[in-house]
Amino acid sequence: MAEFDFTGARILVSNDDGIHAAGLGVLEKIARTLTEDVWVVAPEQEQSGASHSLTMHRPLRLKQVGDRRYTVDGTPTDCVLLAINHLLADRKPTLVLSGVNHGNNIGEDITYSGTIACAMEATLLGVRAIAFSQRIEGDRPLSWDVAERFGPEVVRKAMSVDWPRHVLVNVNFPAVAPEEVTGIQVVRHGNRKIGDELDERIDPRGRRYFWIGPVRGEAEVPADTDVHVVSHGGISVTPIYLDLTHYAAMDRLREAFA
Repeated sequence: MAEFDFTGARILVSNDDGIHAAGLGVLEKIARTLTEDVWVVAPEQEQSGASHSLTMHRPLRLKQVGDRRYTVDGTPTDCVLLAINHLLADRKPTLVLSGVNHGNNIGEDITYSGTIACAMEATLLGVRAIAFSQRIEGDRPLSWDVAERFGPEVVRKAMSVDWPRHVLVNVNFPAVAPEEVTGIQVVRHGNRKIGDELDERIDPRGRRYFWIGPVRGEAEVPADTDVHVVSHGGISVTPIYLDLTHYAAMDRLREAFA
């Protein structure tokens, strides 16, 4: 299979952890191994969990903070929308890279994730997009070595094939050393629900408040899912389809409403 030619390619980099996030710098490095034409548009402040939300009831400010580097005082979706339809309107990016997120986006994480939202918005605007996330495990120090080592390879291989319309690619790196990575696997989206545990506490004024707790365990999940692969030291690559229609159920409903 022919390798994608990045000659003259333009890459937009964004995230949900904000312009100062370490993972954003890692992704910039990955992008610059592919092309010199790299642009960064990221949220001014952290927007984790923002999902695919748009800012519609106040104005947005786009501010330049460096050479081809900008911030937006809004959501990850706002960043990609302004970048593609305004800042880079003269020549849209060839590819949008989102992340590298501080924490994995597997299972149901993708429905909450601002990292995935960047890729969603780009996909809806007709630009191919890949979202990257780095798993964190317990007290183990966060390392970006796996992302830096394997990121360029993942991008090149993903771009070497045609993607159907409305498809984005979701990539998750395991919390292991590069030499311990068990492989790169293309797998389906799994199930792993966040927010099952609520930690209720009392503030100094006697008022109740809550922390949304950790995800439930990942011990018993199918081996062909992103949840399993990343938890067992592999890099997961998952195509995400934005057409949410369940066609079999639609046919049954048509019969019921006929």
